[in-house]
Amino acid sequence: MIPAAFVILGAGMGIGAAAGGEEQTSPAAKPRPTVTVTQKPAGRAAKPAPQPTVTVTKTAKPKISEPEAAADSDNKPAPGKAPSGKVVFKVWGSAPAGTDVTYGSDSDSREGSGLPMTKTLTLDTDALYYHVSAQLLGGGDINCSVTVDGTTKKGHASGGYNICSAQLNGGLTGGWD
Repeated sequence: MIPAAFVILGAGMGIGAAAGGEEQTSPAAKPRPTVTVTQKPAGRAAKPAPQPTVTVTKTAKPKISEPEAAADSDNKPAPGKAPSGKVVFKVWGSAPAGTDVTYGSDSDSREGSGLPMTKTLTLDTDALYYHVSAQLLGGGDINCSVTVDGTTKKGHASGGYNICSAQLNGGLTGGWD
């Protein structure tokens, strides 16, 4: 029995030593749990919401013929020409994001939209000039023209936010240039 007592005594001392030999001084003291908070690894970021896209499948060609500079010998307006007493403003081409169009005279300014655009005003003989201006709202390639009494001025713009403009001035001795 004595050997068994030594074994039990040795085991008790080993357990006491493993516990660190701490001794509680009051019976009310209880061990406090330790809480460790860890965050989940970041991993991959969430995918951003898809951006709106514009898909152009086919670009329509304008069917409007361009005004010619010379009048017919019998004074009939050619197709696409400004009829006598009228001013014709045109904007055509490709502008996927749209255009801001203004047209008119020195005393009358108007807004237009859509491509191709054709607007006609009555000729005011007191006007100093007639103009058309179209700004691309992004990329594109557009043309513009203003026609008065068989005389046409043209403009062109290509690329982002560029401006197409054309202007006809009233001459001192009459006519438009």
